[in-house]
Amino acid sequence: MEYTKDEALALDASDTLRHLRSEFIIPTKDDLRRKTLSYNASTEITEDNEQPCIYLCGNSLGLQPRRTGDRVNTHLRAWATKGVFGHFKSHEDSNVPPFVNIDEVAAERMAPIVGASASEVAVMETLSANLHLMMASFYRPTKEKYKIILEGKAFPSDHYAVESQIRHHRLDPEHAMVLIEPPNPTQATVATSHILSVIDENASTTALILLPGVQYYTGQYFDIPTITAHAHSHGIAIGWDLAHAVGNVELHLHEWDVDFAVWCSYKYLNCGPGAIAGLFVHDRHGQVDRQAMDEGKDGFRPRLSGWWGGDKATRFQMGNRFVPIPGAAGFQVGNPCALAICPLLASLEISGLTSMRAIRSKSIMLTNYLEKLLYRSRAQALSKGWDEVFTIITPAEAAERGAQLSIRLKAGLLEGVMAELEEQGVVVDERRPDVIRVAPAPLYNTFSEVCSFVAIFEGAYSKAYKGQGHDGEGLGAFAGSEEKGWSQIK
Repeated sequence: MEYTKDEALALDASDTLRHLRSEFIIPTKDDLRRKTLSYNASTEITEDNEQPCIYLCGNSLGLQPRRTGDRVNTHLRAWATKGVFGHFKSHEDSNVPPFVNIDEVAAERMAPIVGASASEVAVMETLSANLHLMMASFYRPTKEKYKIILEGKAFPSDHYAVESQIRHHRLDPEHAMVLIEPPNPTQATVATSHILSVIDENASTTALILLPGVQYYTGQYFDIPTITAHAHSHGIAIGWDLAHAVGNVELHLHEWDVDFAVWCSYKYLNCGPGAIAGLFVHDRHGQVDRQAMDEGKDGFRPRLSGWWGGDKATRFQMGNRFVPIPGAAGFQVGNPCALAICPLLASLEISGLTSMRAIRSKSIMLTNYLEKLLYRSRAQALSKGWDEVFTIITPAEAAERGAQLSIRLKAGLLEGVMAELEEQGVVVDERRPDVIRVAPAPLYNTFSEVCSFVAIFEGAYSKAYKGQGHDGEGLGAFAGSEEKGWSQIK
């Protein structure tokens, strides 16, 4: 089946979320090349001044919503004109809540994104900090059960956190850390059956499991409900790092009986670099028994406690008896930054204009379209007698991946391909030595952009392949693709 620009335009025309693209600021090619943040009198007017780049890097950093600047400026005006009264007073012309409960409002709007009740969600800290806070509560090693199971290729921050928690308990990571690796070292992904078998093998000595919802390198979407249920069948608590899953795939954390989860909000949630993060704690772990506390018992799950997690009714009485807020909010430590929450509110307003089901539906269509165009291009290369220039290491089944496709290039091609993509105004992510990650974001990417990307990518790998000394005619699979570059992006 042929995939053409006309088909891409037809898919765009039938896209029920196409209006949401206007909610985002899409950098132009010139924006990326220019050495200043704004134009000046000497700026040369070219076609690139207005032509948007092809931004397929929302898995690394999402684009800025147009609402963000306004919400941030509103907060700054409230601080400037009201001072401390901004904590408690609402204003007729304000589109952000008072400082003191802005985190509650954000948690209420975040809850549908992760499939939870508002009381099970807290907006706070950073992903790594929240991971440590959760492990301080859920990793309670004993002489018999002391291991943590995690994925062998986990994002380094997760690995560091797990290792440091193990050392904090004066245990040896070599014995207390179980890494899940593919049985076949040539495979990039890990089958659910293999994960379950590793849990079975270590169940009697495992205290906690930590896995990614979507694996950052391969884009594999793990079977969260099946793995969670299997962990619980062995009496093992399980947490999930949802950095690449939140805003990307449908989640039902409460229904799936997940113990805890943590995430960042600067990828598919489009809240800016290092944006405030979030966590989920199932309501069974957030209960507070006041009667037990009055009797001198704990009455709540152990945790690292802080002022902002304390009972609101007594928070400003400045007493020294900690009584946590029921739910995830009781795991908060310090006063969350109201300024940092404003971009999150702006993003969640846009998410609120649709649903995760609709977002996921478009995402599947976009990524399937990307995959088919890539395989068509590769088939043409192979038909010309070329080597296998690239493979896709992300699972082929839509249910087993999110928006991202991870493309593994033939050895030695990465640098040349990335240089040409940048030259043509394409923004993707690289993972050396040979992988590029391409993630069409359904809130702002189009089918036409996907089609243009594959045309440019084909030209890039063809150029790099020939640069290695290979002969061969041009592929021509995407005739009429853009040929104008911008040589100064470096």
